[in-house]
Amino acid sequence: MAGHSKWKQIKHKKAATDAKKSKVFGKLARLISVESKKADGNTQAPGLRLAIERAKAANMPSDNIERAVQKGKTDQNAALDTVIYETYGPGGTALIIEGLTDNRNRTSAEIRHLLSLHGSELASPGAALWAFKKDSGGSFEPQTSVELSDDDAERLSELVEALEEHDDIQEVYTNAA
Repeated sequence: MAGHSKWKQIKHKKAATDAKKSKVFGKLARLISVESKKADGNTQAPGLRLAIERAKAANMPSDNIERAVQKGKTDQNAALDTVIYETYGPGGTALIIEGLTDNRNRTSAEIRHLLSLHGSELASPGAALWAFKKDSGGSFEPQTSVELSDDDAERLSELVEALEEHDDIQEVYTNAA
């Protein structure tokens, strides 16, 4: 039977898990290089230390972490900006989309397109931010929660997955219960 060897199955599973790890490691390396640039390579700075802890929690190899820190110290790479987008999703849930980009116009157009595919649109700044507060770690915690029907919860999870697949998006926060 052609194509049914154990090795082939292991190879395909490994390729799928490696692709997922690569995507996560790429996002973390980008975050580390931005924080390293802000901290001028000082690994004891709170933002960079938090980014390194997140990378270690995701089992990112230490040589990749060091490479990202060194990349942030040099001025050869393009300046990455932190962007925050706000929107309302299915069932009236507030969404905060946090990302890093080298081109704000391209990223906002791509996010706007992704949202329109899922029946949402970008809100004006401050429209959804009132439902969250920023904690000491820099992430957004919901102050209120919204109960969703099964249909809305499924549509929301599809939207969040599509947003997290985007290379420039770091985190998606929602106030769904």
